[in-house]
Amino acid sequence: MPESSNQHGVGGFGGGGEGGEGGGSELTINAAPPVADHCPVLSEDGEDLKVRRAFEELAHAKRGLKQRHIQMIALAGTIGTGLFLATGKALANGGPLGLVLSYGIVGMLMCAVVLSVAELSALVPLSGGIVRHAKWFVDPALSFAQGWNSTYANAILLPAEMVACAVIIDYWSHVNHAVWITVLGGLLIFSNVLLISVYGELEFVLAMVKIALIIGVNVMSICITAGAGPRGESIGFRFWRTPGPFVQYAGIPGSWGRFVGFWRVLVSAAYAFSNVENISVAGAETQNPRRNIPRAARRVFWRIMVFYLVTVFCIGLIVSSSDPALTAHTGDAGASPFAIAATNAGIKAVPSIINAVVVTSAWSAANSAMLVGTRTLYGLALEGHAPRFFKRTNRFGTPWLSVTAVGSLMVLGYLTLSSAASVVFEWMQALVSAASFVHWINIEIVYLRFYYGCKAQGISRDELPWKGPFQPYAAWAALVSFTVLLITGGFFVFIDGHWSVQGFVSSYFNIPLILVLYFGYKHWRKTKLVSLYDMPIRGFLDVAYRNPEPVELPAKGWARLNILWA
Repeated sequence: MPESSNQHGVGGFGGGGEGGEGGGSELTINAAPPVADHCPVLSEDGEDLKVRRAFEELAHAKRGLKQRHIQMIALAGTIGTGLFLATGKALANGGPLGLVLSYGIVGMLMCAVVLSVAELSALVPLSGGIVRHAKWFVDPALSFAQGWNSTYANAILLPAEMVACAVIIDYWSHVNHAVWITVLGGLLIFSNVLLISVYGELEFVLAMVKIALIIGVNVMSICITAGAGPRGESIGFRFWRTPGPFVQYAGIPGSWGRFVGFWRVLVSAAYAFSNVENISVAGAETQNPRRNIPRAARRVFWRIMVFYLVTVFCIGLIVSSSDPALTAHTGDAGASPFAIAATNAGIKAVPSIINAVVVTSAWSAANSAMLVGTRTLYGLALEGHAPRFFKRTNRFGTPWLSVTAVGSLMVLGYLTLSSAASVVFEWMQALVSAASFVHWINIEIVYLRFYYGCKAQGISRDELPWKGPFQPYAAWAALVSFTVLLITGGFFVFIDGHWSVQGFVSSYFNIPLILVLYFGYKHWRKTKLVSLYDMPIRGFLDVAYRNPEPVELPAKGWARLNILWA
C-alpha cells in the first residue's frame, strides 16, 4: 500500500523514545476563553482559540497506547466471531468464490475508510475520533447523531459477543448462559476501568493468540487440501467445481440466483469488518498519534487483507458450500468451517482448540467494542452531546462512568438466553452491519468535507501531518458503495417466502434512527452546516507545528522484527 506522509515532519502531542514507544510530553497549549461554536476566533499569534480549548482535554488523558497497541486493537476488534463462525453461513450463501469476492471488496472499501480516519486523526487526535471531527468539519448535528449511532452499535455488539461466548462455551459445559455472560462481562468492565496501557497490553496478547490461530488453521487447511490429513484424501479445488464457485441463493435459478447469493454475503461481510476503523477513537490516549495512527492504518490494511482473504480462500477449499453443518445453527465451534473441515478429515482435537480461541476472540472483540463505545460516549460528553458526568475520569485517566454506562447494556444478553440464541445473534449481526454502514458513510462525508475545506482555504494536503493516498477517489468510492449496501441490506426479506419482520427491522432500523437523531438535534439546537471557509483547519495545523513529536530513531538489530507485530 503506498505510503504517504508529510514532507515537513509536522508532529503532535506525545513524547516518545526509540521506535515511538516512549512516554508522552506536555502539550504547549494555553487555556482559551469560551467562544461560539465554529467561529474562527484567532488570538494575536493567529491560533484558533476554539482549537486550543478543544485540546485542553489532553492534560487529563494518559497516553498509554503505543504503536503496537493501537494496531493490535484494530486487528483484535476485527478478528472475532465474524471470521471464525460467520464465514460458515457466508460460504453457504455465496459459495467459495462469492465468499472471497465479497470479503475482498468490503476489505478494499474499508481501506478507504481507514485512510480517511488516519488523515483526520493525524491532524486532530482527540478522544471520540470521528464524533469530534464531524463537529468541526460538517455540523454539530452530525456529531451528535454519529456519536449516538456509534454508541448504539457497540452497545449491540457487546451483548452479541457475550452471548456468542456463552453459546460457544456450551460446547464443553452446559452451565446456564447467564453465568458466563455475568463473569465475562464483569471481566470486560474491569479491564476497561484500569490504565489504558493495561487494556492495550491485554488486547495485544489476545490479538497475538488470534493471529496464531489464523496461521494454524490456514496451515491445517493447506494440509487437508493436499491430503496430509489422517484420512490421506486430497481435496484440491474439488468444492470449487462441485457444487461450484457460487450458490443458487434461495433456489433462484440462473445467474440472478448466483448474484443474489454473492450480494447477501457482501452485505453480511460488514459485520466481520466492523470496528477496524477504531485506531483513532482513543487518539488522546495514544503516544505520538500523528505518527502512530497513520502507521497503524497502513499496516492494519495489509494484515487484514492478508488474514481475511487468505483465510476465506482456505475456507472455500476445505468445506463444501452445500455441507449441512454450515447452517445447523449450533452456535459453537461445531459451526466453524475449520471445525467442520477438521471433523470431515478425521482430526478430532481441532474443534476444542478452535472453541478455546474463538471464545477469547469473541471476548476480545467485545473488549474492543467497549473501548469504542466508551470513548465515543466520552467524546459526546466533551462536546455537550451527552450528560456532563460522562466526562469524569478516575485516577488512571479512564472515563469510568462511560465504561459503567456502556457496560451495563450487556444485560441485553440475558434476553437471548434461549434455544434460539444463535438466531438472535444473527439479528444482532444484521443490526451491527447496518450501523457499521451508517458509521462508514458518515466518516467519508466528514472526510470529503474536510478535503474540500482544505481546497477552499488554499491549504495544500502536503502541509498536513499525514495525507492518505488515492484521495478523494477512495472516499467517494466507499461513500457510494456503502450507501448502496445500506439501502439493499435487507433485500432478502422481499424474496417470496423469506419475509421476516425481525430481518426487515434489523436491516433497516438504523436508517430512520440516524435521520431522527440528525434532524431532531438540528431542529432542537438550530445548528448550521459549517462553511468550507470557516473550518478551523489552519488552527489545527498551528497546534501541530507548535507541538512537534520527537524524531523516531531507526530500529536496530532484532528490533527490526517489530514490523511483524508493531
